[in-house]
Amino acid sequence: MTRRVAASIVVAAVWGFAAWWLWRSSLPAYHLPHLDETALFPPGALHRAQHFGRVERLFWVARTIAKLVVLGLFARYGVRFSRESAAGPIGTGMLLGMLGFALVWAAQLPFDVLDVWWRHRYGLSGSYVQATIGNWFALGAEFVFLCGALAIVMGLARRVGDRWWLPAAPCFVGLTLLFAFIGPWLLGGKPYHADVRNLERLEHVRNIPVRVLDGFDEPNAFATGLGPSRRVFLWRPIIEPPFTPRQDRFVLAHELGHQAHDHIWKSVGWYALFAFPLAFLIALAARRRGGMRRAEAVPLAVFVLVVLQLVELPLQNVITRHMEAEADWSALRATHDPVAGRQLFRLLATQTLDDPSPPWWDYVFLENHPTLLQRIEMTRYYATSAAQSP
Repeated sequence: MTRRVAASIVVAAVWGFAAWWLWRSSLPAYHLPHLDETALFPPGALHRAQHFGRVERLFWVARTIAKLVVLGLFARYGVRFSRESAAGPIGTGMLLGMLGFALVWAAQLPFDVLDVWWRHRYGLSGSYVQATIGNWFALGAEFVFLCGALAIVMGLARRVGDRWWLPAAPCFVGLTLLFAFIGPWLLGGKPYHADVRNLERLEHVRNIPVRVLDGFDEPNAFATGLGPSRRVFLWRPIIEPPFTPRQDRFVLAHELGHQAHDHIWKSVGWYALFAFPLAFLIALAARRRGGMRRAEAVPLAVFVLVVLQLVELPLQNVITRHMEAEADWSALRATHDPVAGRQLFRLLATQTLDDPSPPWWDYVFLENHPTLLQRIEMTRYYATSAAQSP
């Protein structure tokens, strides 16, 4: 056995152990009951959510195809633009990266506008200004991140050659940790105090500020932050009618459950596990254009990155659904209120028009939470298991 083979086996074993450790959770071994969505949701509301979701999925497919076609063509012909640049290898690489994402923005813009029109037809929020100008500002933020990423990668490639991915992956993991740490302090929000301390005690966490964010038209909530920056954020509509205090308590318990089970840390850990193989595969593909030390490799590298992200999307969704299910279970154990959880998930179907039981390919590629039907099934399972426990 050669040293390279032995090293590969050791690396694979370490990767597998780390993945096993990150996958561990407090979820019991359970089998959800199979419920009928037609018996849980009014026929009109169910048909409305399914019809809305069907077109939303078509928009996602159209955006994805547009991105792949544009970046595929850019990977094939974008190298021509590098010959007209006098910005040096790294500067030219940054310009090529920005050009590629600008072309993607232009190709996806018609579908973004159509998506706003479709949402308006169903009474949901959406702004044509946001879909155009707002997305342009978001593109500017992507440009800044992309330029920084390319500067790191191309700078390392010029120093260490095709093994740039070994030091680059830890750099990006460090940046992810930094953003996760400082991000919550940038969001602001108004304090929310209802039942927070009691739920913290039940979830075995301490001193996690809960903030309410204004400016949103749909109900949502999320947990974020690391260490002293840990926060829970509630979008204003989730704490207003038709949502009830019991449902809000369940939402808050769910988000505190994320913090109690270190899901933000685990998300960074999963990012680290994927960062190394993805960086290696990009480095391998870039060798066809002379490696990432050359600007000519940037269009191909960007295309490969997007393809790899699409390929790994199903696995990422499996991981996030697992953590979301654990947070639901944590909320059920903290509140002992499966009825509130069931009512919450039924109400979300009418408020957000989420399809309670989407097609399999939607579930694989687009759903980073358990479906609403699965979440209702978990409340039924908890109620049954609680009734049977001594």
